[in-house]
Amino acid sequence: MARTNLTLQLDEAVVRRARVVAAKRGTSVSALVARELDRIVEQDERHEVASRRATELLAQAVGRG
Repeated sequence: MARTNLTLQLDEAVVRRARVVAAKRGTSVSALVARELDRIVEQDERHEVASRRATELLAQAVGRG
């Protein structure tokens, strides 16, 4: 997958703490952020699919009441 750069502005204290967390996990702050953004995007996609499915099921059930 192609990578692209992204510039973020974060509070200095957050960056310091993120560096510590990354070091403890043997990774980089960039990798931590990338992993978390991947998780958020995947979660949002699952939510969208579930929401569409629920809407479809409700539409099918309307005439059965």
